Amino acid sequence: MGPGRATASRRPARRATAVRTTAAGAVSAALIAGTLIGLAPAAQAAASVRFVDITGDGGTVLKGNVVTPAGADAGRRYPLLVLPTSWSLPQVEYLAQAQELADSGYIVLSYNVRGFWQSGGQIDVAGPADVADASKVIDWALAHTDADPRHIGMAGVSYGAGISLLAAAHDKRIKAVGALSGWADLIASIYSGRTQHVEAAALLDGSATLTGRESPEVRQIFDDFYASNLAKEQDMIAWGAKRSAATYADQLNKNGAAVFMANAWGDSIFPANQYADFYGKLTVPKRLELRPGDHATAELSGLLGLPNDVWTDTERWFDHYLKGTDNGVDREQPVRLKSRTSGGYEGYPDWKSVDAARGKLALAGSTTIHANVDSGADGGVVLLSGLLDQVAQLPPVASIPLLPRRWAAVWQSERYGSTQQVRGTAALHTTLTPTAESGTLVAYLYDVGPLGLGKLVSHAPYTWHGRTPGKAFDVDLDLFSTAYDVPAGHRLALVIDTVDPLYTEHNPSGAQLTFSSPVDDPSYVSVPLREQ
Repeated sequence: MGPGRATASRRPARRATAVRTTAAGAVSAALIAGTLIGLAPAAQAAASVRFVDITGDGGTVLKGNVVTPAGADAGRRYPLLVLPTSWSLPQVEYLAQAQELADSGYIVLSYNVRGFWQSGGQIDVAGPADVADASKVIDWALAHTDADPRHIGMAGVSYGAGISLLAAAHDKRIKAVGALSGWADLIASIYSGRTQHVEAAALLDGSATLTGRESPEVRQIFDDFYASNLAKEQDMIAWGAKRSAATYADQLNKNGAAVFMANAWGDSIFPANQYADFYGKLTVPKRLELRPGDHATAELSGLLGLPNDVWTDTERWFDHYLKGTDNGVDREQPVRLKSRTSGGYEGYPDWKSVDAARGKLALAGSTTIHANVDSGADGGVVLLSGLLDQVAQLPPVASIPLLPRRWAAVWQSERYGSTQQVRGTAALHTTLTPTAESGTLVAYLYDVGPLGLGKLVSHAPYTWHGRTPGKAFDVDLDLFSTAYDVPAGHRLALVIDTVDPLYTEHNPSGAQLTFSSPVDDPSYVSVPLREQ
């Protein structure tokens, strides 16, 4: 979705992306294997599990499994939960969780989405066929189980979350949704800042090639995406919009399903921003939970049948909105956050309240950087970096004093006298004068300790096309939302460079970028700070 120029500087970056994506793919494969191993005992213990074939849209056969409460009463109707599988995962993905839900009185039907594993058809990426499949699965459950047609919910992780939101916008029978580590806006997820999130896309593409069958349409979308085909940009945006629940927010509000959404701060495939934006558009009963981690890592232990906050809160949501249980979930603060650096949960009445207070880091002076070289600041590795931050509080780091100023622009705050609790979405405003009509920059916000070591707080990419070389223009960029505590005695630093293996770079060889701060329009980073 940009000029197709190949430069010598990009070829090493592409090789690095392939290596990094392979590493992340290995982690993904390990998670799949771990899930299968961990689920085996649960599956064996679940005497009420049966594997079924379900006829989906257009006659496509979908492989599924049904878990029913032990000793279910004849003639009694039970609330139904439908769980579409995650991208590239098999139909046994949810068996441990399904057993727990069935023990709580639900009929649980999980199914492999079309195009993956033993289900028929081709991958549709949550397109019309996948949405129609969800309704066909509900039809099948009502005809072949003791499911109560008045109490139907859908839930899923990642791909299953996206399909669940879309299905609820199109099928009025769905009364509650649990969307975990999913997307509401596909374009804002993998093309934010008009920049290809190439590592995330390569991981999805590679795993689909191994475990599924891409349709010709999907194959072409990936190819155009990688090729930076500007001529196809609007077509790809329209394709993504059709697969985004944000497009159907009014429909979803009209249908009235209660929506529970959970995501991780470091989700390197579906960033938290797009969930928070979608949450603000909803008028139905709703809840948003954000925790440390990367894509689907916060839910993983629950898939293995272990205690898990995300799944516990999801079940409470369904208990209230499908069973009518008075468990207080409707009276709690609907926005719950957990900081990446401290232990407890924080409650807020809405997303606007999260970053209501603001501080500013001035970006004074004028500085010029050269493009095409990675300065050493980067957003980490897809799947791995957020997981390390979750389990060990080890985000990507950079030595701020050692960053080469030829390739990185750096601004730092004064040392803070007290802890600064960053909550929400930091925003960059600056004036940029490029030497080329197209280009890419990546902005990073760091927590800098006394020795100059910076821990990544947030970042985001930004790409432009069709600009006049040598003519200044304003850049306004929201960084990815986060919750992070900057200790007393530390600084905040903003770093801007032009190369990050997570993203496609659009700077031609030899390009330069000049950042300035005009008197009548000063440059700054607006930092959301929790009032203490």
